Amino acid sequence: MKKSHHIETLISESDIQRRTREIGAALSKELAGKDLVVVGLLNGSFIFMADLVRALDLDVEVSFMRVASYGGQTVTTGEVKILHDLDCTIQGRDVLIIEDIIDTGLTLYKVRNVLKDRQPASIRIVTLLDKPSRRRVEVPVDYVGFTIEDHFVVGCGLDAAGRYRNLPYIGVVTPGEA
Repeated sequence: MKKSHHIETLISESDIQRRTREIGAALSKELAGKDLVVVGLLNGSFIFMADLVRALDLDVEVSFMRVASYGGQTVTTGEVKILHDLDCTIQGRDVLIIEDIIDTGLTLYKVRNVLKDRQPASIRIVTLLDKPSRRRVEVPVDYVGFTIEDHFVVGCGLDAAGRYRNLPYIGVVTPGEA
């Protein structure tokens, strides 16, 4: 049996829903009339991505990439691997990358460069959470849901060893228990 963790609410479900709608409205204005491909970075982005795509008043194509940099740990290994690539062409199209959290920036830096080489019309980045205190590589982020301090967080797609992704809020795992 897996150990339970103590989780304290950091960002409420209602705050996340409100901010997601705000970002969706802003993107809908900014990207109106564009040939848009929304790219979710699995596994963590899937819940935020679903909510954000529903908040867009746009026609979009949805695709996913699966990348790994944590290897089951709570800190990045520094090595980023693409485990599943896009199943659509992005050349000449506008791309919106959706991420759950930007920590060191290494994953997003690699993904952005890989996609940039495919010659899209533009690349924009949206993240639910930004943790700038841990940044090792700067990446341009167009929309941030919430900026947080250096906590290990779960919920809304973020996990602790595969658990807690389904929490409707962002919670802090008690130190030493992740």
